[in-house]
Formats: sequence, structure tokens, C-alpha cells
Amino acid sequence: MIDVLRAGLCDLVMDQGRTGYGALGVPVGGAADPAALACGNQLVGNDKLAAGLEITLAGPQLAFPAGGVVALTGARFAVSRSSGAAVSWNVALALAAGETLTLGRAETGCRCWLAVRGGIAVPQVMGSRSTFLPSGFGGHQGRRLQSGDALPTGNAAEATHCRVALPPLLPSGRVLRVIAGPQAGQFDDAGLAAFFGSVYRVGPASDRRGLRLQGAAVSHRTLELPSQGVLPGAIQVPPDGQPIILGWDGPVSGGYPVIAGVITADWPQLAQLQPGDTLQFETIAVDTAQMLARLTGTQGEGE
Repeated sequence: MIDVLRAGLCDLVMDQGRTGYGALGVPVGGAADPAALACGNQLVGNDKLAAGLEITLAGPQLAFPAGGVVALTGARFAVSRSSGAAVSWNVALALAAGETLTLGRAETGCRCWLAVRGGIAVPQVMGSRSTFLPSGFGGHQGRRLQSGDALPTGNAAEATHCRVALPPLLPSGRVLRVIAGPQAGQFDDAGLAAFFGSVYRVGPASDRRGLRLQGAAVSHRTLELPSQGVLPGAIQVPPDGQPIILGWDGPVSGGYPVIAGVITADWPQLAQLQPGDTLQFETIAVDTAQMLARLTGTQGEGE
């Protein structure tokens, strides 16, 4: 059991997501950086599909009445233990009965993941324990954690070693690699030059549904199209020309042209972007994107 003494800004129960429900309008969702959560699960001895916590920008204070083994992966946050023991990332941490773990603000990036031995044992909805905030289901009562919540944990297992190579966290001003989208041909030379030659800023209206970018407008010949299937990482260009990178809880279909898609190998960097960060795009070949996905263990449905 984990007791939430103080909730953070946005603490969500997440696993690797739910597949097979796109026809019902339900995206895969799940952890914004699946590899980071999988690494944490492996560190504490869980199956990689076990549920943990995704913590965004400012973290919670958690108590472990019976103790436990946990691991933190992803962005570095200010963190302390009531025992005074040191806290490191990407290692298994043994917590004594009654010990508390307090996470403060993010020091690098935007999100971290907390895995606990046994996993967070909330009920499955559509085959997943992930929270889907837009529709209010999954996770813990379909919502962000609140102070006073109690999270059940599953059966313990033997700890193991992390076998997932996590990419380094990059500072603001990063470059996201993309492959051409299905409507790339609908963009004229000026539009493509703006998209690939400009620095964009992540706007304040960004969340798990999508990152709304602010910068040079991208011109194109077709303002809207018949609805088509889309995946996380797809970059849509609405009529105002300001690109939108679709997120993990984003729509499964849309009518705006898709100029490009962020490769899954760069999803760990995408997960760490927060409002105010800046970025640029760089195009690479599809076979290169597939090779990078295999090398980093970040294969997704789109690759």
C-alpha cells in the first residue's frame, strides 16, 4: 500500500497503455516514456507491463506503511527520504516500513516515473491500468492523485537489473527527429522551410493530449481533409499554421494535414518538454528511424 500524504501537480497511475480500442476513439495512452517506466519496473523486479506513477513537474509525498522497493526514472526531481538516506535515479531503493518519499519540483525535464515492487494494483479498464483523464477512467478513479488517496500494490517479486538503455535528458533547445507525414506533399516550399528552419516554443495550452507550438506559421495548400487515423507523435498543421504534436492521450483521428511524425526513439525527449521549452525539427529516413527504434527499444505502433 502507498499512502498519498500530499499530491503533486499531476500524479497519474500509468502502465504501457491499452491497445485495440482505437475504433472506439480510445488511444493507447500509457506512460509518456514507456521505456523509462519499463526500466523502473525491471529494476524493482516487476514485469515491464506493471503500473507505476507518472509524475509531472512537481511531485507528491508518499508513505509506505509496510515498506517497499521503488525506483525512479526519467527527469530528475528534488527528492528526499524521511530516513535521510540518499536517493539515486535508475537504481532500486529499499524503503523501511513507515518511510516516506518526498518529491519536489523537476530539476531537469518535465516527468519522472516511480515503479514499486509488485506494481500499483488498481483495476484494469480495457486491459490497462493507465489513467485516461479526458474520459475519466482507468488509473485511480480515473483522475489525478489527491492527498489522502491510498494505492494498493501487488505481490512482490525478486529484483533484477535494468536492461533498457535510457537516452540522456537534453536541455531546452533540443532537436526532434521526424519522418515525413502522409500529407507532406501538401506543403509548399515556404511551408517546409518554415517548419524545418524555425525554432518553436511549447505553448502554455500543452498537455498529454498534445503539444501546441508557437512560432513561424507553416503554410499549406489544404486546410482540412477527411478524417484520418493519427498516432502519438504525429504533427498536425491547423489553418493558423501553428504545428501541434499529438500526445499520448490525443485523438485517434483528425482532419488536419500531418506534415511529419516524431520518431519513437525521440519520444523520451518529447515526454520531457514543458511549456516554454524550445525545439527544432530534423528530417531523417524511415529506415534510419526504424533502426534507431530497435537500438533504443522504443518501437511503437507507428514503426
